[in-house]
Amino acid sequence: MPTAPEDRYHYQIIRRAIEEIDAAETPLPLEALAGRIGMSAAHFQRVFSAWAGISPKRYQQYLGLGRARQMLRAQETLLETAAASGLSGPGRLHDLVLRWDAMRPGDLARGGEGLGIDWALCPSPYGPALVMATEHGICGIAFTAETGTEAALADLCARWPAASYHESPARILPLAEAAFAGRRTSAHVMGGPFQIKVWEALLEIPEGEVTSYSALARVVGHPGASRAVGSAVGRNPLSLLIPCHRVLRKDGALGGYHWGLPVKRAMLARESARAEAAA
Repeated sequence: MPTAPEDRYHYQIIRRAIEEIDAAETPLPLEALAGRIGMSAAHFQRVFSAWAGISPKRYQQYLGLGRARQMLRAQETLLETAAASGLSGPGRLHDLVLRWDAMRPGDLARGGEGLGIDWALCPSPYGPALVMATEHGICGIAFTAETGTEAALADLCARWPAASYHESPARILPLAEAAFAGRRTSAHVMGGPFQIKVWEALLEIPEGEVTSYSALARVVGHPGASRAVGSAVGRNPLSLLIPCHRVLRKDGALGGYHWGLPVKRAMLARESARAEAAA
């Protein structure tokens, strides 16, 4: 896993490159894209490939709307097939050890009263990440590159407003490093019964593949509830570990992402590249 300074530096390069790619009307040659970033072509190619695993030219293909539509047409029914065959979480980023807490209305109203939550700001492949954990494992991950640290901290704390929070880098940093490196990690997932049902279904989406909100709604047994499913997806507290970024609109558009669309695009393109390399 890259060191913390490398993680931050590499993601900032990727973020700026995505902005330049989006602003261009046609795909950018390596020299032009590197020039807009303010780097030599060789240095940019080296840094970019170290993060993404593929060339900037290939990466641009993964970012296109046409690619998203193609993936969606090919994979929309995959989630339903996985659910029907009884598969359990083949799309997990890594081997999660999950504790699910389906909170009843009374539990939700108490807002995490009596719960102790440690937190810290940690490096990740997608910029700084705010990571939280109870005694049972990681309970919250927020990416702060787009929102800022204060807003992300307020957002996650609002999920459990009556909990007791403690900044604890010594405890959280090893948990975050394991999670982002794809190693065995314990997670504590807290939400309403419907939310948890949706989050469980998200774990069935393999890396490098996507589904739609409507397909997800069918899998959880509420085919007419795409809007409610979308709300549950957006309230997922464990970004990346529970892959809500793999859900697109039916037309192939990205839809929303709680921590910023540039982060979602970077995740999807990087995962597609890794999945293709492993095939």
